[in-house]
Amino acid sequence: MKKSELHFTVTLDEHKVPEAIHWQSTGEPGSEAVDQEAHALNISIWNKQEAGTMRIGLWTKEMPIEHLKRFYIDTIGALAEDISRATDDEGMADKINDLCNELLTRLKTPE
Repeated sequence: MKKSELHFTVTLDEHKVPEAIHWQSTGEPGSEAVDQEAHALNISIWNKQEAGTMRIGLWTKEMPIEHLKRFYIDTIGALAEDISRATDDEGMADKINDLCNELLTRLKTPE
């Protein structure tokens, strides 16, 4: 059985606010994981026992607010794609994409 692993390292300041986020993933056997830097991450996990979602959302102090908003809009849009592929519910995916388009009109252009 093929396995992949994701590793996240979050460096916190004295107030437990993320200063840096790094991640690595393993791919093909024998390939070396490469350290990647990120400024935000959002992880959702379905908890089968509780029939609910566990979530982790982190961003660094350096992440500009408009970029963070765009990150979440992109994340919501990706969920629309996932719903479409997993369930063939195009109506739900369309509604989510409509929301994303509306939210995009509220963004200021990042500099």
